[in-house]
Amino acid sequence: MQLSGRVDRIRESATLRVSRRALELRRQGVPVIDFGAGEPDFDSPAIAVEAARLALAQGFTRYTANNGIPELREALAERYRAAFGTPWTAADVLVTVGGKGALFESSLALFDDGTEVVLHTPAWVSFVEQIRFAGARPVEVPTSGADGFAIHAEPLVAALSERTRAVILNSPCNPTGGVISPAERRKVVEACAKRGIVVLSDETYERFAYDGFEPGSAASLAAEFPDTVAVIGSFSKTYAMTGWRLGYLLGPRELVDAAARIQSHATSNPTSFAMKGALAALVGAEADVVAMIAEYAARRDLLLARLARLPGIRCAAPRGAFYAFPDVSQRLTGDLATPTDFAERLLEEEAVAIVAGEAFGSDRHVRISFACSRQALTEGMDRIERFLARH
Repeated sequence: MQLSGRVDRIRESATLRVSRRALELRRQGVPVIDFGAGEPDFDSPAIAVEAARLALAQGFTRYTANNGIPELREALAERYRAAFGTPWTAADVLVTVGGKGALFESSLALFDDGTEVVLHTPAWVSFVEQIRFAGARPVEVPTSGADGFAIHAEPLVAALSERTRAVILNSPCNPTGGVISPAERRKVVEACAKRGIVVLSDETYERFAYDGFEPGSAASLAAEFPDTVAVIGSFSKTYAMTGWRLGYLLGPRELVDAAARIQSHATSNPTSFAMKGALAALVGAEADVVAMIAEYAARRDLLLARLARLPGIRCAAPRGAFYAFPDVSQRLTGDLATPTDFAERLLEEEAVAIVAGEAFGSDRHVRISFACSRQALTEGMDRIERFLARH
């Protein structure tokens, strides 16, 4: 069979590959501790589950508008207007099959062969793959663990060229937990506005922030720079609704309409009854969100304390999201020459799943998700200590 050339531009998601291997081991009876997946272990909010159940019971199972049910689009527009003073209306909102769908459709709508997309690294695994799939070239701007992987405007702006079509911001960042300050975000947006470049702000982890940091949103600049700012979000992390597969795009009408056209030929509308559940979560699950974030903060502190005990391991405290990104380079010797070696041997020997840093653009780090119980964190770190004692 002769496959298309575009298939060769992308690789399988490394995070999904780790999850698949962990599942295989579990099916064999191996008690795997999964620090690999970025999947909350909480139940979806009861109010969302009940709204979806009621929608099913009432027969709300048919096609909806391609861009999502009007009530959900209106509620999203209102949420951003109330929180960030945005000018967006329901017509500027596209509900998608996951936040990944919003990013993918935006990439296809914006990027052409020969264009460039600037992004900070280490970066979530799908950014680079989606850019390449769309025919563009990723221009990677490194961040550093020395300052907690903070995202700075100056190197991003310096990387812009006449071929740049977009800058992707991801704050708080997966995998590093790094963030961009409001002042630095403004500098990026202002520079892009002068050049006609879109800022795609992936704010999947917008609510996950620690140590008193307020991550804010690029949406706060949308009224001032309406042709520049586009925001992508997801119900998966904030509301523990990963399997519901619902995300959204808000931004310039031209981009939203173009992404909606692509969606009309890709998935059509997102799942009808799932959107009813998402609407209920958006307007009525704030208490659940606050409780989850408080628990994540406690898990983060537990994990950082355990990592600090490991010889040769250094870890910048994540300011947001729910991942730690420890530097394991001092332990990469002998038959553990790379983070991939480290991660694969840890899974096979101690049944702990993590993701190697190469997937995110680093040959020094691994990613550990703390979207799991404190008991699992404690047991998993005990196993990692045993593994390091042998290596």
